[in-house]
Amino acid sequence: MNLNNVIAARSTKTIYRDGDLVIKLFNEGYSAADVLNEAHNLVIVEEIGFRVPKLVNVEKYDGKWAIVTEFVEGKTLAQLIEEDEARIDYYFDRMIDIQLEMHRYTAEKLRRHTDKMDAKISVSGLDATTRYELHTRLASLPKHLKLCHGDFGPDNIVINDGGYCVLDWSHATQGNASADAARTFLLFRIAADNGRAEKYLDAFCKKSDTALQYVQKWIPIVAASQLVKGRPEEREFLLRWINVVEY
Repeated sequence: MNLNNVIAARSTKTIYRDGDLVIKLFNEGYSAADVLNEAHNLVIVEEIGFRVPKLVNVEKYDGKWAIVTEFVEGKTLAQLIEEDEARIDYYFDRMIDIQLEMHRYTAEKLRRHTDKMDAKISVSGLDATTRYELHTRLASLPKHLKLCHGDFGPDNIVINDGGYCVLDWSHATQGNASADAARTFLLFRIAADNGRAEKYLDAFCKKSDTALQYVQKWIPIVAASQLVKGRPEEREFLLRWINVVEY
């Protein structure tokens, strides 16, 4: 295992390239259950035929868990947008086409999105009244079985001559496509308030023929689930979206 070539670093993991392989090395003490769940999700999505990196191995290196996958040539959509922002409408259109193709798949072995959201709302630290309203709203929304990524954005989409490949399936579930879109919208808003979130959501609703108000119903639920990550810099922002709940 060659760990000389760092291609990305996150708060809980570092990602390396070793020839034709990518090594995602998690910090010491990172949950083994979460690592194995991510690998499990990746295999499920690979088996149903959606375009993802092939899983090579899950192993321990120097006391740390690692997920090893094939390296996928190409550039992420985030890189392409940074290099040519004038074409952002084209790149967003491409991203949404990929997202809608993903939503045409079903993956019965993945955890149900509503179960995951219910559990996260319960441990969100919100007051009992807000939790009740969010649980009630979640129960009232349609329950679908579409393949949902849970962290779908330009950083996780590689474009190459062969088409595309979608990375990072740690949050994958089967659920409602509009919940997945709400998550993408919120990730754009967390990253920067530069109008990209609204641009994305408007384009998603038009291409999928989905009412904007329907996607918006999911945003407080998704914001509550994001609170569980415990990032102080996001808390005030997320609470503002959660307070959209209609009492």
